[in-house]
Amino acid sequence: MSGNALTNADSEPGVFARVVSGRRSKWAVFGVWVLLIVAVVVWGLASKLSGVEKNDSSAWLPKSAESTQELKLEGAFHPSWVPAILLFERDSGLTDADHAQIDKTVAALRNDAAPTAINMVVHNAILTQDVKDGPNVGKAVQVIVPMDMGNDGWNKLPDTIKQIKAAMGPASAGEKAYVTGPMGEAADEANSFKNINGSLTGITVLVVILILLVAYRSPILWFIPILSAGGALFVGEGIIYLLAKHAGLTVNGQAAFILVVLLIGAGTDYALLLIARYREELRRYEDRHEAMAHALHRAGPALVASSTTVAVSMLILLVAQMNSTKGMGPVLAIGVLVDLLAMMTLMPALVVICGRWIFWPVKPTVGSEEPTQHGVWARIGKRIAVRPRAVWTVTALLLLIGAAGVTQLHAHQMSSADSFVNKPDSVIGAQVQAEYFPPSSGQSLDIVGNADKLDAVTAALKTVPGIDPSSVGTPSTVPHQIVAGRFYLEAMPKDPADSAAAKHTVSLVRAAVHAIPGADAKVGAGSAMLVDIDNATRHDNEWIIPITLIAVFIILGLLLRAFIAPLLLILTVILSLGASLGISALAFKAFGWNGVDTSMPLYTFVFLVALGIDYNIFLMTRIREESVRRGTRRGALVGLSATGGVITWAGLVLAATFGVLASLPIVTFAEIGFAVSLGVLLDTMIVRSVLVTALTLDIGKRMWWPSKLASADEPGGGTLDAARAADDSVLV
Repeated sequence: MSGNALTNADSEPGVFARVVSGRRSKWAVFGVWVLLIVAVVVWGLASKLSGVEKNDSSAWLPKSAESTQELKLEGAFHPSWVPAILLFERDSGLTDADHAQIDKTVAALRNDAAPTAINMVVHNAILTQDVKDGPNVGKAVQVIVPMDMGNDGWNKLPDTIKQIKAAMGPASAGEKAYVTGPMGEAADEANSFKNINGSLTGITVLVVILILLVAYRSPILWFIPILSAGGALFVGEGIIYLLAKHAGLTVNGQAAFILVVLLIGAGTDYALLLIARYREELRRYEDRHEAMAHALHRAGPALVASSTTVAVSMLILLVAQMNSTKGMGPVLAIGVLVDLLAMMTLMPALVVICGRWIFWPVKPTVGSEEPTQHGVWARIGKRIAVRPRAVWTVTALLLLIGAAGVTQLHAHQMSSADSFVNKPDSVIGAQVQAEYFPPSSGQSLDIVGNADKLDAVTAALKTVPGIDPSSVGTPSTVPHQIVAGRFYLEAMPKDPADSAAAKHTVSLVRAAVHAIPGADAKVGAGSAMLVDIDNATRHDNEWIIPITLIAVFIILGLLLRAFIAPLLLILTVILSLGASLGISALAFKAFGWNGVDTSMPLYTFVFLVALGIDYNIFLMTRIREESVRRGTRRGALVGLSATGGVITWAGLVLAATFGVLASLPIVTFAEIGFAVSLGVLLDTMIVRSVLVTALTLDIGKRMWWPSKLASADEPGGGTLDAARAADDSVLV
């Protein structure tokens, strides 16, 4: 051990740090991870994750919602049908050849026809409808294709739609053909994910590598964080697959998709912080094993608190009513904890195995000066220390101005046309369909109730404004109207299924049928599902946001052993969130996006609070550590100069990884990616570096109330002048 090593009463590493970085035990740690990764490869666990995804309606809808209850009851009458709509159109009128091709398509799609290559999730009931009225007679035909999604139909959907398009044949000159409706739109969305999902990991890793190359200025060091994060992702996906397969864990495509971004981004952040602390310790200790043990001992609490904050925030999603939100929580929490384990075991073992040469061309040596001592963040800290109150006041006002843009956010259930950045086949088809057919065509409300009240419910439905009376009944595609003492009816709204008018019609329909004594009628499908999603999202916002803030406050309080500091940190994160959402809302308008989906603010909040607070944890744990020795105000300057660079690079990594989402052609994910990336940059560049530092300098040791540190004597009386005067002699 070098004589320059700083010693404290609590500075000796514990058993965990010694084992991970030990001369022999590091090889055991590395070997365990190799065995884990080999097992995942041999058994193909990670690659099987997509096979256990549940992307059917019940996996997304709220379990307690009326539309979910109706969906379960409806299964007794027919399979879980969801329609795709085939649209054929010619401005000058469909020709005999067009009609012959349409008939051929219908025949190919019938299961009772000759053997066909069409996936059998297409049901044998096909309804063909021609335009019969007005100047458009003979110009368009739509074929409604009920698709039995069953247990595996959603996973097969993109391939099935591709087969349907093949059955439609090549359009002749002047004819236009589209696959639209709920299943056409779902297939286009699935294809959007499918097309980028294969390259998502590669794109994310490439971006992270480029940032690490600049951050480390080493052509070698970047490899270890990437390898460790990749190992964590690989093992995490394997564990999640096993839990989904054998323990009932629900995984959907959305959760699996975000898992990749989160684990690579968060894992690299943890690696940056630990390696930065290890580099500091290498300047104090000759033995690299000793240096890593001290780095783990000192940076470990911040890493554990950070990952715990993320995991707890994700688990709070379990209180959500939306199944898609509820299911995401455990998946991401498990992934983050595996990430933490890898970054505190695999990565330190690898770094110590490699030795100091891994930092080439600038290897840290014992007694050499720490570059951050007089770096950019040290100079910024000195500037802030001149007038900290003015700095934090102006910074807070600027963030509040940015937050004012939240009034332009307009969160609502987005229409299908607004859900895509571009205009895929299904969206164009829906616009063409609206010119010829009723706007809700193929998207009925479905009603199930007690059979003895069939006549009363039918009569009530026909009197509801917004419902086409002639549409009320049981279609011929349903074999039986009454099954096991219950009836099945359909009713077609007059307005587009995703419109506000159609949603209002749902409330009128439910009020009408619920008022019939003994009917026990349930209304679902179409617009009813959208209404239930809106209600569930509103519930989730009202509960998850305050619970998450309370949980994060408790974690910060335990970590910092204070009340004032955690309270101020929570307020700064809320301010940062408001600014990112406000600025994002204005940007979305400039991009031509029509508002945001109802789920976007909640997801942005969860990710920004869980991940954004990380940087405050990294900074404030270091400030507290330095405050014990140097006093709070001087400790703030030392903490900023020591962590400023690494936190900035960590923020850039996380912003870049979530920025990958902004490249998706799905508006909701693009908006989440943009807002989270912006929020992370605000947190690292402004909130953490300027606002929090200025608040700490201004408030001083009172930040640590009610701990003993709040009343401890500070060097130089704890004044700013003393802190500034001592800053030139700071040893980080």
